[in-house]
Amino acid sequence: MTILVTGGAGFIGGNFVLDWIAGCDEPVVNLDKLTYAGNLETLASLQGHPRHTFVQGDIGDRALVERLLAQHQPRAVINFAAESHVDRSIHGPGDFIETNIVGTYKLLEAVRGYWSGLPLGEDRAQGRAPAQDSFRFLHVSTDEVYGSLSPADPAFAETNRYEPNSPYSASKAASDHLVRAWHHTYGLPVLTTNCSNNYGPYHFPEKLIPLMIVNALTGKPLPVYGDGMQIRDWLYVKDHCSAIRRVLQAGRLGETYNVGGWNEKPNIEIVKTVCALLDELRPKADGSSYAAQISYVTDRPGHDRRYAIDARKIERELGWKPAETFESGIRKTVQWYLDNPEWVANVQSGAYREWVSKQYEGSAA
Repeated sequence: MTILVTGGAGFIGGNFVLDWIAGCDEPVVNLDKLTYAGNLETLASLQGHPRHTFVQGDIGDRALVERLLAQHQPRAVINFAAESHVDRSIHGPGDFIETNIVGTYKLLEAVRGYWSGLPLGEDRAQGRAPAQDSFRFLHVSTDEVYGSLSPADPAFAETNRYEPNSPYSASKAASDHLVRAWHHTYGLPVLTTNCSNNYGPYHFPEKLIPLMIVNALTGKPLPVYGDGMQIRDWLYVKDHCSAIRRVLQAGRLGETYNVGGWNEKPNIEIVKTVCALLDELRPKADGSSYAAQISYVTDRPGHDRRYAIDARKIERELGWKPAETFESGIRKTVQWYLDNPEWVANVQSGAYREWVSKQYEGSAA
């Protein structure tokens, strides 16, 4: 048995692949386009690993995806591949439309063709390809598709209607709808997860937490949008990985599962927590606090005020709960960045692309 992971060199996908290889004997075929945020240094420990096959390519390349499906006969496809940064979507929405909507459509069509050709369940005993009834397509999405909450609103449940407010969230909402439609129209066995804000190791330093860590350590301003009171629910990435494994294992076909950390916090509190941890773990020589670097900047257009995930469904139906509190997870995250300055320097400099070309040249052939 094998699984195919798309976007497995990105932040969440990369952590998922590392956890999967460490925790089970099932091989992974890892397809990633290696855009600016795709980083194979995250997967350096898997170089030469017999259960990890990396292929550089696009989910929108249907011929490539069909070839990988035919060659490796996966029992599941887990789709992490997406453009994901809201700021970038505001300034350049085209890439988000192309990858998140068109790419998902092409991936679904390739997977549908593969799945429809799989043998029925009784053929499994004869050692043939995984059966139609055991195959799964798991689509990883975001809570941003639900829109924005006021402070008094209940947290997002799976029954909330979609009200995306940014080009990014609109493109992810469209991809979710495509996945749902391919299930109801064609019978494709799908699962969807909508997660809250992830944080943890290997996070590209454009998102809030890694950006604050990296800027603080290099003496740069810590830019906070508006008044900093935008509220997000925070989920440690390895908890997210465990939730995806559980949904893949036992989720009901066609269902959506919200995955959250039960950690609602305003952005300014996150930034001050990061500063306090750095004050403790890497104090400045002059004794001043990193919090002095906080700088309030003009809010971004259409900035959603609050996200919050109601994760009771996945707890009730599948028995999943996050293992980390925010306090334990953020400490691990800050410490990881302090312990891995080379990864940060390389991902910012582009040097990792030279490493990719040396280590994986021709891998898509």
